[in-house]
Formats: sequence, C-alpha cells, structure tokens
Amino acid sequence: MALSARNRLTGTVKSVNADEIMAEIVVELGDGETITSTITRGSADRLGLAEGDEVDAVIKASEVMIDSA
Repeated sequence: MALSARNRLTGTVKSVNADEIMAEIVVELGDGETITSTITRGSADRLGLAEGDEVDAVIKASEVMIDSA
C-alpha cells in the first residue's frame, strides 16, 4: 500500500500493552530510543502485533513542535 507520509521509522516491537479498547505499542528504534503509539485493540489484533515483530512506524502530523535543548 502506498502512503503519502514520508516519515517512516523501522524498529522492533518492545511491548504491547492492551486493554479491552486500546493498545499501547512501544517500538525500539535502535540506540536505546523508542517511540510509543496508541492504537485501537482491534487494529493491534488485526495486525497480530507481538513483542519482537519488526514494524514500520509511519508518522504523519499537521504540527510538530520543536524546543531548544
């Protein structure tokens, strides 16, 4: 499937924490960095997400805030 989003990060599922409605997916990107996504439980089940799976985190946002270090 082609997507318009250009920000694609490949990583490994570190954890899947799901309740009846939502699922929190933590993806390890490398060098100890992680990204967390909250998706519906139905989507997590449909994708069959499990710890150790290689996934792509696709980011599309209309606003990204930057703060100086």
